[in-house]
Amino acid sequence: MPGSFLLPVRVYYEDTDTGGVVYYANYLKFMERARTEWLRSLGFEQDELSRNEGVIFAVRAARVEYRKPARFNDLLEVSVALGSTGPASIRFEQEVRRDGELLASGEIKIACIDVNTFSPHPIPERIAARVNAWRAS
Repeated sequence: MPGSFLLPVRVYYEDTDTGGVVYYANYLKFMERARTEWLRSLGFEQDELSRNEGVIFAVRAARVEYRKPARFNDLLEVSVALGSTGPASIRFEQEVRRDGELLASGEIKIACIDVNTFSPHPIPERIAARVNAWRAS
């Protein structure tokens, strides 16, 4: 996926069912890890955002399409690309691939929320600025 962040993920035995195939919910976990590492690559740690900015990011909506199974011991590549952004939300387009072959794709919308009230909160300006700079790079 052009203009995307990539995270390698190894499939462990614990990620699979008894047939050695990745359990469907684990693709969401792989995508979550990739978004967390993308945010970290921008210089932000989620626990620090909670403490210092008073905000957390929570998944508001997720749509995943499964195409082919990943299996035990596969080395996957999970991508993160930005879709649309709003004052308090970001939509991500994500893919999970093995050797370039698309296994699953997802559209994940996250909301920035106040850590105390759990109500929508504008994405802090310093985060929004870095996200927009990353998009432009």
